[in-house]
Amino acid sequence: MKLKTKQFGELEFNEDRIVKLPEGIIGFENLKDYLLIKTEDELFFWLNSIEEAEIVFPLFAINALDDSYPQVDENEVFGIVTLNPDPAKITVNLKAPVYINLNKMEGYQKILDTDKYSIDYNLFVEGKE
Repeated sequence: MKLKTKQFGELEFNEDRIVKLPEGIIGFENLKDYLLIKTEDELFFWLNSIEEAEIVFPLFAINALDDSYPQVDENEVFGIVTLNPDPAKITVNLKAPVYINLNKMEGYQKILDTDKYSIDYNLFVEGKE
């Protein structure tokens, strides 16, 4: 199968690489099939829609931020990133994580019922000099 993307060009992939999100992503409930892309030199993962190739969500592995973050057995947990040219304004949504089982290639988004986690957690913090 082939997918022509704006960001990554034309990607060739096998059907077993498709991540199924039966409920979709909030606001994109109609899109169910995605490719999870990770390039060697990137900090982020990319969840690229197969149905609409121009729809892509940058993801960040939340475990890198908080090892006590709510886990689900056999699932990797990701936050959707809001990119910005100013690194100090790049945020990750910790309130509505995306859980992906990489063995089953299935996932879902869940809204956590707690005020502990922010929708716009600053990924980068300016250091004090």
